[in-house]
Amino acid sequence: MKSAIVTGASSGIGLKICEKLVNMGFKVYGFARDFSKTQYDNENFIKVNCDITKTNELVEKVKKINKEEIYILVNNAGVGFFGPHEELNPAKIHSMVATNLEAPLILTNILLRDIKKSQGFIINISSITAKKISTYGCAYSATKAGISHFSESLFEETRKYGVKVITIHPDMTKTSFYDNANFKEADEEGFYISPETVAEAVEMALSQKSGTVITDITLVPQKHKIVRK
Repeated sequence: MKSAIVTGASSGIGLKICEKLVNMGFKVYGFARDFSKTQYDNENFIKVNCDITKTNELVEKVKKINKEEIYILVNNAGVGFFGPHEELNPAKIHSMVATNLEAPLILTNILLRDIKKSQGFIINISSITAKKISTYGCAYSATKAGISHFSESLFEETRKYGVKVITIHPDMTKTSFYDNANFKEADEEGFYISPETVAEAVEMALSQKSGTVITDITLVPQKHKIVRK
């Protein structure tokens, strides 16, 4: 059985991707700091408690997995803090860089040789903010632009080995991501996308005919409205 690693797997987009991959016949190693509120259980969903911003811990957890079975890596874990840049603090900036950019680069580095051998997939969950100016989240959008650019460059580096590198850019998604922000998606249907929609995009990317790669998927709601809390 081929395997996948998914970060940020305890809820939201990450959990829905895990469920989708299990349904597609993969064994999924889900990485997250806390699974205490995760209600999904399946024998092929292996929960790995790990703080991916702690490099030594991350490396040790991956070492315990048979890397030769890994066919898919989904770098999904993300954190965002919003507001004028001078109102952030160094801890918040470090958290975003470590989670959104550094950890995906490290995981990819650890697994790339094995994914080359399996001619597998690296799927990076970026953000619509990577593609536009973000005056209320400069640092967050910078980390997402970084992972998007990394994806494009990595595909050019590894495409001759059969590696598929895909970036998904979701717009506002109805998850807990904005719980600590002073804004959120509008509640009316059509003003947000769902975690299931992102998981379906992953399935679509994985289901392409051999020799064809969808490298960039952007998901937006039909309508646009941001609600201040």
